Amino acid sequence: MGKIIAFFADKFGYVLNFIYGFVGNYGVAIILFSVLIKLIMLPLSIKQQKTMKKTQKVQVKLKEIQKKYENDQTKLAQETMNVYKEENVSPMSGCLSSIFQFIILISIFFMVRQPLTYMLRLPQNDEDKYNTYLEMVEDTNMSKRGYQEIAIIKEARDNEEIDVDINMNFLGLDLSNVPSSNYKDPTVYIIPGLYVVSSMISMKLTTMMTTKKKKKEEKSEEDEEDMTETLNKQMSIMMPFMAVSIAAFAPLGMALYWLTNNILMTIERIILNKFISSKEEE
Repeated sequence: MGKIIAFFADKFGYVLNFIYGFVGNYGVAIILFSVLIKLIMLPLSIKQQKTMKKTQKVQVKLKEIQKKYENDQTKLAQETMNVYKEENVSPMSGCLSSIFQFIILISIFFMVRQPLTYMLRLPQNDEDKYNTYLEMVEDTNMSKRGYQEIAIIKEARDNEEIDVDINMNFLGLDLSNVPSSNYKDPTVYIIPGLYVVSSMISMKLTTMMTTKKKKKEEKSEEDEEDMTETLNKQMSIMMPFMAVSIAAFAPLGMALYWLTNNILMTIERIILNKFISSKEEE
């Protein structure tokens, strides 16, 4: 798993550095990088959205089968697999998609945490210089928290001996700051706060879309929720709190990626929901 994450982090770092070379600002580069990643993963998102809609339909059939064969577990398992085959839905497809997205997320975290390694490739190009820089910041607070490369970037602003230059000033915010290390600075809470607000709006819109869909569909068991829907609701509630908790110990560059990605994901979900629903009606 570590090699896979390092592989993606290396490729993402190359892309982010390429974008940074054009815009000259780390925050703008993160936003454009987020848009690019979302576009690349669009086919997966479309497939995932279609699979979710298919799974919701499958659940209706599965409930009927569960009632019919509640006393025959062997027959129940056989008929369940037949339903998945008939509808061309894999029960593991959602899990595989979630695992892949998790790997992408962790890879981006490592890229943001180690910009000299994955963006500038300093250890590969000049290992002696890299080790010298590490020695310069080994006693700093950021370095002790595991952000040696972020500490080097901060030190470079006042130390001419360190020729590392990444512009991390974004709209007056220092994206190299870590909330847990700079908790006295009120600006470190702006991006995580905006992420919470965007997550609440996203959850509200998702709930509205789900409610609207339920009103259109005739169901014999309106109050009974399937397992997939319940899991999605729990994840929608948990993920923002998990992300904010992690963001407290990550550079603000990571929080900016989360915020941008969440806004893009909300827009994508609304558009795909309308597009797929209109196709189904046709």
